[in-house]
Amino acid sequence: MFLRICRRVLALLFFLVFLFYFLDFAEILPHETSLFMTWQLVPAWMEKNVAVLATLGIVTLLAGRIYCSTICPLGILQDGIAWVARRFQKKPAYRYESPQTAMRWGIVGVVVFALALGVTAVLSLLDPYSAFGRVATNVFRPVYLTGNNLLAWIGTQNNNYTFYYVNAAVQTLVAFFVALATLLVVGILAYRNGRTYCNTICPVGTILGLLSRWSWLRVRISPERCVGCGMCAKKCKGGCIDPKAKTVDNSRCVDCFNCLGTCKFQALTFGIGGNAGIGKSLEPSEKVAQKEDEGTTSRRDFLSFLLLAAATGGSTSRETLELVYTGKLPFTRQFPIAPPGAKSIAHLIQHCTACHLCVAKCPVQILKPAVGEYGLEGFLAPRMDFTRGFCNFDCTICSEICPNDAIDILTMAQKHLTQVGKVVFIEDNCVVKVDETNCGACSEHCPTQAVQMVPYKGSLTIPKIDPTICVGCGGCEHICPVRPYRAIYVEGNEVHVERAEFEESEKIEVQLDDFGF
Repeated sequence: MFLRICRRVLALLFFLVFLFYFLDFAEILPHETSLFMTWQLVPAWMEKNVAVLATLGIVTLLAGRIYCSTICPLGILQDGIAWVARRFQKKPAYRYESPQTAMRWGIVGVVVFALALGVTAVLSLLDPYSAFGRVATNVFRPVYLTGNNLLAWIGTQNNNYTFYYVNAAVQTLVAFFVALATLLVVGILAYRNGRTYCNTICPVGTILGLLSRWSWLRVRISPERCVGCGMCAKKCKGGCIDPKAKTVDNSRCVDCFNCLGTCKFQALTFGIGGNAGIGKSLEPSEKVAQKEDEGTTSRRDFLSFLLLAAATGGSTSRETLELVYTGKLPFTRQFPIAPPGAKSIAHLIQHCTACHLCVAKCPVQILKPAVGEYGLEGFLAPRMDFTRGFCNFDCTICSEICPNDAIDILTMAQKHLTQVGKVVFIEDNCVVKVDETNCGACSEHCPTQAVQMVPYKGSLTIPKIDPTICVGCGGCEHICPVRPYRAIYVEGNEVHVERAEFEESEKIEVQLDDFGF
């Protein structure tokens, strides 16, 4: 009982921190909270964090799959769904399931083969932490933000402005449907059979299961005390207790400890050796036939997790300029724009597992899950999209929170010099040339003066670009009023480079030109 309570409390705390960090748009939790994410196995492996990998390995060899029962957010989500299923609806008891060894290691083989080919997308789809991150960002977060907007509307009706409106729309429909499909698959399996996903599909569970075969502390059955009633198997959501053979498959045991305390004959223990922790022997006459005892049903200490359909809503920020429809020349980016700190598109694809933490935490919401921009190998990796905003020149949040080393940490000075893309100007789309009217919005929004206004006709000025000093922030592209095709945009760099410095003499010359000298 004590072990069960401790595990549930720790698991609930871990889960709430993980979930709220993905939902927290007001930055209530500090960015240091992202350190929790590095204790996930796949991010630690991608980051080559030897300390975390060694710790998780030692813990598994010591006490089994504690990671799966206490730290993994997707595993805890499954526990919550299973708890709801058996609390509010009569569900059949769990039962022993034969191990799907060939399927489990076949999936691991496919993941390893894909990684050898440089395709991280397969691991991204199956990694439990990344799967949970996508569900939290693309399904739970829109619902959470819609609830915030509802409270904001109620508050404004009563002159209370504690809550404020935010954009609650889903990032992309593809990412939403992938996340929703993941939630449905994992949820249905958990609703019916507990931890089936963990013990059949999840590559992390398979690898940790291999280590847990030799765990020092484990759930054990005493054959002398076991009467084969099967009560323990009915409580085992891992389906790993065989009451007929009186054995526990430790490779599939997730250390939930539900079975402990259900046996009236004290045949189950968690400890060292076959008889560790066993009390006095029972006489054969005390053994009874199998009997269902409804009073032993344990209650979990989790919140009820409701499967909600993702809601979209909230008004998006409007550009301050009136949109004009003069842009007729289309453009196509040769390369998508990877976030600052990604180093290159190849580096991002190689390390990113599409957990979408950066997508959730971007304060201006310009990071979007890619569909085909990076190709199949970069499916759902983050890319920069300037439709609704642009990258803040003084923001380094995405580089500070990435747990996979896909986006390296940048200092503010490094961010100011990192060129993720270069500005491109299409003069024949510009309103200055087409409509012969002043604009200059792109120049006003450029933090590096890569876009400057120069004389054109009479009193008109037209943009002149210097791609060498551009950082690719997208301020010019976002603010350009021309539609359907903008007159200025950012072309992504396949490899990020350091931009050139803007010479002080040039700056003085530009300032003098502004005054007509």
